[in-house]
Amino acid sequence: MLVSTKEMLLDAQTHHYAVGAFNVENLEFVLAVIRAAEAKKSPVIMQTTPGTLKYAGLDYFASMVCTAAQNASVPVALHLDHGDGFDRCMQAIRAGYTSVMIDGSHVSFEDNIALTVSVTKVAQAIGLPVEAELGKVGGKEDDGPAVEGENPYTDPDEAVEFVDRTACTSLAVGVGTAHGVYKGTPHIEQSVLKEIRSRLDIPLVLHGTSGVPDDQVAEAIQNGICKVNYATELRQAFMAGFMEYMAAHPDCFDPKKPATLGMANIQKVVEDHMDNLGSTNRA
Repeated sequence: MLVSTKEMLLDAQTHHYAVGAFNVENLEFVLAVIRAAEAKKSPVIMQTTPGTLKYAGLDYFASMVCTAAQNASVPVALHLDHGDGFDRCMQAIRAGYTSVMIDGSHVSFEDNIALTVSVTKVAQAIGLPVEAELGKVGGKEDDGPAVEGENPYTDPDEAVEFVDRTACTSLAVGVGTAHGVYKGTPHIEQSVLKEIRSRLDIPLVLHGTSGVPDDQVAEAIQNGICKVNYATELRQAFMAGFMEYMAAHPDCFDPKKPATLGMANIQKVVEDHMDNLGSTNRA
């Protein structure tokens, strides 16, 4: 059941729901996310960032997710999140990832186009979908620079030109969200999203969604979002469960025991999001 994100996102776009893309940090995250997807009968995307890949390489994560997919009754995609260059994307493709993101959002518009095209040219030849990013999703993603004080919104005119020139198959857009932990109440600018949706016919992606109220996410899906990313919230859920167990059992030396509670927390978070995204019973 290891599949491409292309068919997943096109079906989500047609039927007005979104597929959750959950960042997995280790084996426990993979197990928790796949259990949630099975319980909810939902398609699911597991993804890793370059920072996570420093912890364990592409081959390790590809093998773990592939094993989970082989034993699953739901569609599973393995996605490179925030690919930090052409070489990283090619390494992911060779390792068995079924889609990649090339993130040129930190460089100029023209350089972003050139970088994205370098990846889409190769991916098109083998039928692999490519996500790109245009605009500035705030906060700090992975090992990248913090984004502060810049226009947080994707320009709809630039979005049309960008997609036409790059042939990316999905686009992450800046609509007011931010990576990491929010200091205030997040706000999705739905009017910007609606305008972008009216101009583009490819699936749109929402980054920085951990901590965004469910009603805002649900409205964004009705306004064209087809893939929703979650990372920080899963990390927080796992560590809360792990630390809760260790506080109650300070002499524990078996890591599986506190990890089990962390996994249960992740599974609950993922299941709740699948319900809100509308992907439950879509597998």
